[in-house]
Amino acid sequence: MDVNIAPLRAWDDFFPGSDRFARPDFRDISKWNNRVVSNLLYYQTNYLVVAAMMISVVGFLSPFNMILGGIVVVLVFTGFVWAAHNKDVLRRMKKRYPTTFVMVVMLASYFLISMFGGVMVFVFGITFPLLLMFIHASLRLRNFKNKLENKMEGIGLKRTPMGIVLDALEQQEENVNKFTDYINKMKE
Repeated sequence: MDVNIAPLRAWDDFFPGSDRFARPDFRDISKWNNRVVSNLLYYQTNYLVVAAMMISVVGFLSPFNMILGGIVVVLVFTGFVWAAHNKDVLRRMKKRYPTTFVMVVMLASYFLISMFGGVMVFVFGITFPLLLMFIHASLRLRNFKNKLENKMEGIGLKRTPMGIVLDALEQQEENVNKFTDYINKMKE
């Protein structure tokens, strides 16, 4: 499987003034989920840069705990994804409630890391960057140019690191899936 890195988006597009941010409609979970998935795919390299800076600072201050925390989170996430593929109840929960699924993974990781005494490293080095990504992806509105570029890159974005993680969580942007299905039908 070929993994591509998405392009780094302009920083003034990533974090402009407050006119490009708005509270999501909490009554329409599907629309909110679509916004989050779309933004996670579109700005994934920007999120990676911001998270890498935060992880580097925390890792510099406490390298052993940061490495330990990263390993624990990756192992717990992999274990939960494996269990969800093998148990229908977990698969449905992961598909319906992706945020809950990620929170369960983070809580399980937290309890494992707390046994080693690296809780603050976990909070500031792992949880905080994920929380910032989720908040930005939830609040960031998209302009027409971004929506068009996202549709054009839609199939390619599925083979990026964020696309792989979202596929593992079974979260795909609805419009990208419709477009992909249409192209697959055209090939047949």
